[in-house]
Amino acid sequence: MESMVEVDYVVVGAGAMGMAFTDALVAHSDASVAIVDRRHGPGGHWLDAYGFVRVHQASAFYGVASAPLGNGLIQTDGPEKGLHERATAPEVCAYYGRVLAQLQKTGRVSFHGRCEHLGGGRFVSLLSGERFHAPRARIVDARYLAPDIPALTRPPFSVDEDARVIPVNDLARLGEAPERYVVVGAGKTACDACVWLLQNGVSPDAITWVRPRDAWMLNRAVVQPDPAVFLRMAAETMRAAAEASDPYDVFVRLEDAGIMLRIDPAVGPTMAKTPTLATWELDLLREIDDVIRLGHLLAVAPGRLVLTDGEVRIPRGAVIVHCAAEGLKYPGLRPIWTPETITPQPVRVGFPCFGAALTGYVEATREDDAEKNRVCRPSPYSDTPADWAAMQIIGGDASLAMTREPDLREWSNTTTLNPVRIPPERADDPEVLAARARLKQFIGPGRARLAEFAAR
Repeated sequence: MESMVEVDYVVVGAGAMGMAFTDALVAHSDASVAIVDRRHGPGGHWLDAYGFVRVHQASAFYGVASAPLGNGLIQTDGPEKGLHERATAPEVCAYYGRVLAQLQKTGRVSFHGRCEHLGGGRFVSLLSGERFHAPRARIVDARYLAPDIPALTRPPFSVDEDARVIPVNDLARLGEAPERYVVVGAGKTACDACVWLLQNGVSPDAITWVRPRDAWMLNRAVVQPDPAVFLRMAAETMRAAAEASDPYDVFVRLEDAGIMLRIDPAVGPTMAKTPTLATWELDLLREIDDVIRLGHLLAVAPGRLVLTDGEVRIPRGAVIVHCAAEGLKYPGLRPIWTPETITPQPVRVGFPCFGAALTGYVEATREDDAEKNRVCRPSPYSDTPADWAAMQIIGGDASLAMTREPDLREWSNTTTLNPVRIPPERADDPEVLAARARLKQFIGPGRARLAEFAAR
């Protein structure tokens, strides 16, 4: 027996993408929506995140279009004085709770937590077993790019029964100091774990870092919701690209410009997912000298790590901190609108919340799927410097398609989710005008060079 749910859309996933899409769709149409999620509430992976994580970029770039995350404040003290605020995990979860409450007040949005979507608008409660069917609903797959996180992902290495391996979440729950911390992973989660340990008095000499490959990261100071700052960064990125000899050289030039960071200046990073990192975090991470670069970790046993290119002895009482979940997904681009589903994806370089919100707005304001796909194109994430060059071209083309539409351009300038938004009061700001002029100077030759790199 199935209960009928009479809605226009079933949004599968109440994480950042699903909530941003639903918010914009409901704000600009009379559509009704059922949001379905396996978790008990909205917020996606933030409900399972490690307690000391913060939004990696400024809060203003995250969330939904109708309700900014945070208060748009600039930090007045601490190591990030002068940079825009970044929400904590509890703040993000509380925010999404408020967003859902506002959506439900419209009378057109229902939330079905602890439910599994079965396909075709059918879903089942994981608590009661009750089954539901939304027969006329269009399906929105907001899980397509959902990241894997350590708390919900088994370690990608074998673990001897006597070895002590914990997900990064459990660091904050340890009852006593181990002989050594062995942090496994090369991405932002591993960086967060190391920074948190160092901030809490753990000696750098007590940390071993298994880093299969090094990463390029964006300097958080240049990725700010200030149009002069952001446009200057974009202009310098295009200048670096125009003058570079290959994708890697772009990153070296961006490092010289203070835009990209790497932990070890002597090691050439091969990973270019480019999360943001502050220079104070970089300084702390550089204090860790015991870095293992012997490929991926294959197995852990008491006192021993087995890696692709060798073995390493560690104290038998060491705690292995699992930060090696896949994180970002690379399933490949697909049209956002197909007869079967709507699949929100980024629609410019990065900033997935903006992409999902724009997708919701386009769905609300246009009838033909071919037209929607024409004006709202997906953009990939990057993994390597070569991927990054391709992402810049694909994302740039997607941005151009969007900005040719007057209503999309106007709507985009109303939300802080859009990183290139220029508030009306800043339109004649000399710093903004100078940054725009510099971007205009370099964007043509920069994109031409990146197109060469992407075609190699």
